[in-house]
Amino acid sequence: MIGTELCAQNRRRATFAMFVGIDCDFWRRHDAFMHLLLIEDERKVASFVARALRESAHTVDVAATGQKGLDLANRVSYDAILLDVRLPGLSGIQVCKELRQSGVEIPILMLTARTLVEQRVEGLDAGADDYLTKPFALDELQARVRAITRRGGSKKLQCADLEFDRQRGLVSRAGEQISLTTKELALLELLLARSPEPVGRTVIVENVWSYGFDTETNLVEVYINRLRQKIDQSHRVKLIHTVRGVGYRLGLPT
Repeated sequence: MIGTELCAQNRRRATFAMFVGIDCDFWRRHDAFMHLLLIEDERKVASFVARALRESAHTVDVAATGQKGLDLANRVSYDAILLDVRLPGLSGIQVCKELRQSGVEIPILMLTARTLVEQRVEGLDAGADDYLTKPFALDELQARVRAITRRGGSKKLQCADLEFDRQRGLVSRAGEQISLTTKELALLELLLARSPEPVGRTVIVENVWSYGFDTETNLVEVYINRLRQKIDQSHRVKLIHTVRGVGYRLGLPT
């Protein structure tokens, strides 16, 4: 079911822009973008699922082992984790338990071929937020991811007169709506979530683009400048600031 549905999706969605240029109004008609971690050892399944999620404007990091997934989940602030139960080395259950014991509260969706109630309960008891049994439809996968991410976290982020409605993907300043691309929204959300603390370039790259993306790229500066033009240019009080030697912060001037 997964492969068949993905092929159909790929024909329907011939092109997509992962990094730049698509206005957020397009994506509001689909899913809100998210930064997801997929921990799946079956290469073909991982490739199909990751591709489908990326075509819905999500950023997806893929880990083929439980240990790699554990390392990434402890380093990057993901919106959700899609975790296969049967993994080489650390099992999905063990990964889930270790994440919860270390205080990581990222929503976790367990992916499993198991059908016994007792085994599904084991995953939920380990700290998973939900489970999905293989084979599954991609629409259901995305719906479940949306559901577990809605359960926690603030629906709105705000700094001074700047507001970001995360659920609807709407940004406004002083009551005036601002149109942002998906990556501009992702960068703004990160800065707002960490406000008023500064955020380093490496953290920005790993959270807005993906883990392993070239940290020397000038995309960070390009997108910071775009946000400044859209958010600060027409306002006397500037909210986006450069912290030399560190990165950028969003907040009132100090």
